[in-house]
Amino acid sequence: MDKRTTGIVAYITWIGLLIAIIAGDRDGAKFHLNQALVIFLFGLLSVIPLIGGLWAIFIFVCWIMGLIAAINEEEKEVPLIGKIRLLK
Repeated sequence: MDKRTTGIVAYITWIGLLIAIIAGDRDGAKFHLNQALVIFLFGLLSVIPLIGGLWAIFIFVCWIMGLIAAINEEEKEVPLIGKIRLLK
């Protein structure tokens, strides 16, 4: 897969993220692989009572922003959690 396809697939599901990491252009799409991983991990916090609903909406907006950036081949960080680097 090329850089753009790898970035888009990374945002789709956990399985898409794994496929992108294993079979995709890891060096070219490292930014989007990291952003997708951070979004999915922070999305797990949406199960917290009371604030979980608002957090889920925020994570959904971040996911949409990341997906649009991957489609446009841009490296835009998502708000609040975009600076976190899990993949080196």
